[in-house]
Amino acid sequence: MKNLYFLLPFALFACKSTTTAVNEKTAQSDSKSIEISYKVKEAEVSDFLKYLSSDELEGRETGTKGIEKAAVFLEEFFKKNNVKPYFKTYRDTLTNFKTPAFNIVGVLEGTDPELKKEFIVLSAHYDHIGLEKKKQDDMINNGANDDASGVTAVAEMAKYFSETKSNKRSVLFVFFAGEEKGLLGSKSLVKKLKAQGFKLYAQLNIEMIGVPMKRDYLAYITGFDKSNMAGKINEYTGKKTIGFLPKEAEYQLFFRSDNHPFFETFNKPCQSVSTFDFENFDFYHHVSDEFKLMDIPFMTSFIQEFLPAVTKMASSPTEEITMSK
Repeated sequence: MKNLYFLLPFALFACKSTTTAVNEKTAQSDSKSIEISYKVKEAEVSDFLKYLSSDELEGRETGTKGIEKAAVFLEEFFKKNNVKPYFKTYRDTLTNFKTPAFNIVGVLEGTDPELKKEFIVLSAHYDHIGLEKKKQDDMINNGANDDASGVTAVAEMAKYFSETKSNKRSVLFVFFAGEEKGLLGSKSLVKKLKAQGFKLYAQLNIEMIGVPMKRDYLAYITGFDKSNMAGKINEYTGKKTIGFLPKEAEYQLFFRSDNHPFFETFNKPCQSVSTFDFENFDFYHHVSDEFKLMDIPFMTSFIQEFLPAVTKMASSPTEEITMSK
């Protein structure tokens, strides 16, 4: 997540698969929730996150050899799971960074001849802050929670859609570079998409979901009242998946992640979901943000719980998620 220090009053952190995989069931109200038979595998979540947050990648700072290794890893993941490049290759070169840097962008075309002209965007940033400048025992900011956890979730969703073919709309999967440098990857990409006449339905960006909150909902959404996305996600999952976190509004997190350039450019519901609530993780932008502290069973259940929501986003016959009036 883009630097939060200046927002805080103190130094907060010291630091089967076929179409039968998706079935609808009537909820208590007139709305419908979705039941998913596809199962996210905990071992795959663990393996993916472990490599992306490993010392080998040296903290994935944009423009370094470490993030280049991460880019290759993500490209190979897309290839293995039959997610096609959106551009000529998976690499979308940033237009606003001094050295070569790339978003990694893949697409699965929708199955409906009309709805496939619309896109949902599932995204997370794969960059982090790299190496510490001062000499110390541990110099690598591994960024397991920020935001290798979000990248892992988006990757698992890509695998799910690739296997189930349950997306009537097209789905753009984006791993952003340059987020920690000022949302550079998303700012660069939206200009290209806008120039293409890209038809965006909604964006769901995933930020820091490596540890659970001690609340009566699974996650919060940024810009809670800017659209009906929170309510629709809960409707689609049939659970209290999304809640309102007052600190999100207080610290204006809606403006601090890669959802905001999309919102500004397309004026569509574009929001981030997170479980980092300023109480449950002490190592934001810290060398201790490491794989060993991530709750893999929780992350697996988080991804599983969101599958009905992203499925409905990608398949509803009309635009059910709308901006607030």
